[in-house]
Amino acid sequence: MAEFLDLAAAVEANLRDGDSVAMEGFTHLIPYAAGHEVIRQGRKDLELIRMTPDLLYDQLIGVGAARKLKFSWGGNPGVGSLHRMRDAVENGFPNPIEVEEHSHAAMANAYEAGAANLPFATFRGYIGADLPKVNPQIRSVTCPFTGEVLAAVPAIRPDVAIIHALRADRVGNVLIEGIVGVQKEAVLAARRSIVTVEEVVEEFGPRSANSVILPAWTVGAIAVVPGGAFPSYAHGYYKRSNAFYRDWDAISRDRESFAAWVKENILAKDAGTFARYARAA
Repeated sequence: MAEFLDLAAAVEANLRDGDSVAMEGFTHLIPYAAGHEVIRQGRKDLELIRMTPDLLYDQLIGVGAARKLKFSWGGNPGVGSLHRMRDAVENGFPNPIEVEEHSHAAMANAYEAGAANLPFATFRGYIGADLPKVNPQIRSVTCPFTGEVLAAVPAIRPDVAIIHALRADRVGNVLIEGIVGVQKEAVLAARRSIVTVEEVVEEFGPRSANSVILPAWTVGAIAVVPGGAFPSYAHGYYKRSNAFYRDWDAISRDRESFAAWVKENILAKDAGTFARYARAA
């Protein structure tokens, strides 16, 4: 059942060194504030899971929080590479990282299997693809009814799911609208969950056709964190900071400039440059 905590307490209570953690959000509602709190608390040896790791996971990898990355696409959207991720993969800096790459379809189906408490996901995919040659977790099964050979991957069951949502009500039900990824499936599949929200309301009111509501009994901790998805965006609250995504390429390309940015904008009590992007958005 959902419990309202401040962000630091929510992370402290739910995320441990060595955990597998899924921080989901598809261009929209990326849980940056929660991820930055993970960095501040110095969590290590994490298995990071996400369909589309971008800047947040680049930051977590760059500070040495990760031992493994399970993903289906990685990059700085519209800009280029994730330089801290590349440094870890190619040079083992700040520590080596294991990579397990899948397709989007495989990840989405694996989350759904985890949410349903199934051991694996099966689907039509990977026909003619090379990923099965380098990822032993991609296998095949034969349908007992038709004889069709299908792709199979293990279910994703994270120790912790972390997402950002728009609103929670006072009993802990959570609302997501706008572009929706696999946040619902990640929370349902996880053993524990942390949801940051823009605000708490008495009732959700009219909802869009694609709205998702997570009932209070599916959610672990809720932290009210206005702006918790910035520099990504929250539908109806604030825009994406395209300027920050562009600037990240130069910030993250160099180890020293990256370390200085983390010190100023995540570890320091008064976040300087990062706040400037927020004001401009």
